[in-house]
Amino acid sequence: MESIRSLVADKPVVVFSKSSCCMSHSIQTLISGFGAKMTVYELDQLSNGKEIEKALVQMGCKPSVPAVFIGEQLIGGANQVMTLQVKNQLAALLRRAGAIWV
Repeated sequence: MESIRSLVADKPVVVFSKSSCCMSHSIQTLISGFGAKMTVYELDQLSNGKEIEKALVQMGCKPSVPAVFIGEQLIGGANQVMTLQVKNQLAALLRRAGAIWV
């Protein structure tokens, strides 16, 4: 879990993803649609991707990807991010984290 903390430190938005996951791609598209600066870690392309995925599951991410952190806080997966969007709360969260300026 410490490795995840170091990966999300000082970054407004971090998405842990797999290159073959359509939900990960959809969430990245949604967030980038706000003009948000985002860091994406493709777990299937990282040498320590399996360990990171295991740590995400231990943190409560089920399924493990997409796992979205905004302002260094775990938001959750696609369902949680979409719920924030439907409730019109995602933009405000991105603003508070410094990911967008409008």
